[in-house]
Amino acid sequence: MTGEVSSDQIVDCARRWIGTPYRHQASRCGVGADCLGLVRGVYRDLYAQEPETPPPYSPDWAEVPGLDGERIETMAEAARRHLVELDKADTKPGDVLLFRMTPGAAAKHAAIRSFEGRMIHACSGRAVAEVHMGAWWPRHLAFAFRFPGARN
Repeated sequence: MTGEVSSDQIVDCARRWIGTPYRHQASRCGVGADCLGLVRGVYRDLYAQEPETPPPYSPDWAEVPGLDGERIETMAEAARRHLVELDKADTKPGDVLLFRMTPGAAAKHAAIRSFEGRMIHACSGRAVAEVHMGAWWPRHLAFAFRFPGARN
């Protein structure tokens, strides 16, 4: 699939990954994925190409500050190269959400917004799942992006 995509197509594509085991740095539906691998895989499925190959990263990569002590928003910077940044208040189903797991840390967790307050994501130790966002996730939302050509 290339060109314009609908929120239904994006969410349907992400839902195909549900049940994929968590595997750090992986991005293969049914085989293994981490949160970034899920977003990369959905992008690949939608646009028939990999957005970019990330360098190797450790599970705690976003918890290490830059040389000057500043937070480095590596994931958000990569998303800006391939997705359209949104105001966090304007997210719709099919949008990519980036979260800060702790205050002051860089955003290091990604998910795809689903319908009715839900999201699809991969968490360490669990398979890709669609979950209710509840109150915790929205409070930790740091950035929001839309796939290019997406119509909601």
